[in-house]
Amino acid sequence: MSSEDSCLDCVTLFTDGASRGNPGPAGAGYVILDPQGRLLAEGSLPLGRTTNGVAEYRALIAGLSAALNLKLTRLRAISDSEFLCRQLLGQYRVRTPAIKPLFEKARELSAKFEHFEICHATREHNTRADALAREASHRSQ
Repeated sequence: MSSEDSCLDCVTLFTDGASRGNPGPAGAGYVILDPQGRLLAEGSLPLGRTTNGVAEYRALIAGLSAALNLKLTRLRAISDSEFLCRQLLGQYRVRTPAIKPLFEKARELSAKFEHFEICHATREHNTRADALAREASHRSQ
């Protein structure tokens, strides 16, 4: 797993989690685009009451699962959650008990790809996944 490998032929997975209140009503969203930027899949999940960190991981797991269901093999994941990216890159330790099983699941799923990398992006570069996550958090009320 790397954030520096070249991946010109990769499919891109945008993910975002949202929690209003942290913890509060939460949602997860993901968008999968082919290398030319065409939509392959998108989804959102209301998560009930949880933290933003849990929502971020649940969004990534949902997106990874959808990409695997599409039989994709080369994936670049993009998240506006710096802590999630740094945890998956091994730069930050996972200390929160609620995050540990989600981290393990994300690692397990990401290992199934021939190539996987994760990158941090600002919210402005993750607008569709952000909108899906916010919409799902409203459905969690």
